[in-house]
Amino acid sequence: MGDFPPEITERQVGSPEQNGQVGEWPPRWTSIVIVDYDPVWPQRYATGSAGIRAALGDRLLSIEHVGSTSVPGLAAKPIVDIDVILAGTEDESAYVPALEATGYRLILREPWWQGHRMLVDPDEDFHVHVWPRDAAEPTRHRLFRDWLRAHPDDRELYATTKRRLAAEAGDDYTMSKSDVIDQIFARIFAATSPPSPDTA
Repeated sequence: MGDFPPEITERQVGSPEQNGQVGEWPPRWTSIVIVDYDPVWPQRYATGSAGIRAALGDRLLSIEHVGSTSVPGLAAKPIVDIDVILAGTEDESAYVPALEATGYRLILREPWWQGHRMLVDPDEDFHVHVWPRDAAEPTRHRLFRDWLRAHPDDRELYATTKRRLAAEAGDDYTMSKSDVIDQIFARIFAATSPPSPDTA
């Protein structure tokens, strides 16, 4: 897998004991609905990210549209995933109240997974993933997004797999995608140079 470090090439999976649920799961998580790509999704990201930028101010190091809604032409759940990078995530008082003031609520706290926190908006249209500066997972998100944008065969493979699993896998939908995601990542790592440290 080239010169990529293991924290990028290796998918992390938590144990049941590491369940980081905070409060109630979003009701929309009880069913998986995959829809055709909607060209309004980038604008929804622009609107959502503007609110996050305003709430976090100088604490925000970077923000990115990731996940399937960030890939033109890719079928997806109609939920916009946003990666937010801060200096650190352990001190939730430094950022969670600011996001809560705009309507978001914390639903996942996963220190084991590179310090990940996740918040959702009241309509559950946005999943905001908060990461510390040194987390590798946002790099994986960008690599996967950019590869699918440029490789229609893998984009179609992923879309077909998601539609099938949404009908078959139920609660296991997310984990059931792992095999095809790993296959695509193998191609990414074989064909892509690692990002330089200042862009990771």
